[in-house]
Amino acid sequence: MIVPIFTGKQDQTKRLHLDQYEAAVQYLLQHSKVGSAEVGVMGFSKGADVALSLATFARGVGAVVAINSCSANAHLPLFYKQQQILPGLPADMSKRIALPSGLYMVKNALTISTSAEHRDTVVPIEKASAQFLFAASEDDQHWDSVAYMEQMVERMKHHERNNFEVISYPGAGHFLEPPFSPFEASGFHGVLKMPLLWGGEPAAHARAEEQLWKKMQEFFRKHLKCEANRANANL
Repeated sequence: MIVPIFTGKQDQTKRLHLDQYEAAVQYLLQHSKVGSAEVGVMGFSKGADVALSLATFARGVGAVVAINSCSANAHLPLFYKQQQILPGLPADMSKRIALPSGLYMVKNALTISTSAEHRDTVVPIEKASAQFLFAASEDDQHWDSVAYMEQMVERMKHHERNNFEVISYPGAGHFLEPPFSPFEASGFHGVLKMPLLWGGEPAAHARAEEQLWKKMQEFFRKHLKCEANRANANL
């Protein structure tokens, strides 16, 4: 099941509600073809930090793959059961860089949430019982995915948690998709309304997508128990 982060509703330009994503989890858990007591969630970019929050604050998530995730709740305040649970980590768009190609690089626009001012935006993933796979692209030009991953690892270790794995991919850009997808070194950002540089080198990026796809399947099979007959993926 694919659940979009931004659906075009006007309210989503001001805040996000975790309840709608929890509803998707509960729908899957009640489905006749789902044989596990918990489900796996894969999130990419902003969707990844939503996945982290879903595993932290809601029930029913047993494993999370967070691809090029921010360690904090990026951009918009997050609400759950009509209460704000996390403020949004703001971006300083004055730090964007206009490139000769007409693209913008915004990698430095989003703060690394280590200051006291933004500490409350960090997702408290140490409270989650789910297993995590943190995947980061080393040539991500959208934001510093590797630094965010390192911050999440440091936080987990500080709280003596070991329910996580990490993997990073040299030469891969921000837009990691399933294998054999067209390579996108840049693209138009629908929320920021500007063309952005994603980063990545074509061959290295393609290898990363293929390797991560296999790694995700192994990860979910390892940590999600299924009572029903399980079919192998064709891809």
